[in-house]
Amino acid sequence: MTLVTRMRATTASRHARAERSGIVAAILSGRASRTGYAMYLRNLLPAYRGMERALERQEALAAVRQLARPALYRADRIAADLVALIGPDWCDQVPLLPSGERYAARVEWAGAGNGTRLIAHAYTRYLGDLSGGQILRRRLAQQFGPGFPVAFAEFPGIGEGGAFVAAFRAALNRAASQTMDDEPVLREAITAFDLNIELSLEVNAAARHVDTDPGIAPM
Repeated sequence: MTLVTRMRATTASRHARAERSGIVAAILSGRASRTGYAMYLRNLLPAYRGMERALERQEALAAVRQLARPALYRADRIAADLVALIGPDWCDQVPLLPSGERYAARVEWAGAGNGTRLIAHAYTRYLGDLSGGQILRRRLAQQFGPGFPVAFAEFPGIGEGGAFVAAFRAALNRAASQTMDDEPVLREAITAFDLNIELSLEVNAAARHVDTDPGIAPM
């Protein structure tokens, strides 16, 4: 089996749990608040920034650097959504939670050295954004209406059809073929899903606290 196929099989139960947990489940069921979505973006952003910087490091394995595809980059689009949702001072208004800090720190650690563990994080986030992320985008548009900021889940640099996705999967597999051992990448994929679930749960709890506490102004 290819590495992508093995990662899918290895993380299948966690993938299912991620869809049923926290803010992701709230978005899918149409119950997410504007506050929750803003917190979700705020806490994903440092991980994306770290991953996108690390993918372009010259010290990274050449095959890992081939995963650095600007059409996939999410950091600037997340920041644009936060400005639209909260304003230019979003960094002061929306908290970075412990789970967001841990996720970003793990991505930075994965990018050290030749960066092979980044393969797992690129798989988890970018392929997820290209598939399940489109369902989230549609749910948010249905709940909040046209014009709601969902640049995070839009890919204007990618054409229609699955050619880009297939090419990116192939690039993930090529990167894996140049590593000495796939097992660290597989283990890192499990860790990446666990961190995403933890973040989703903490964001949802924090957003519900803001939304239900009369002493806190909603975002």
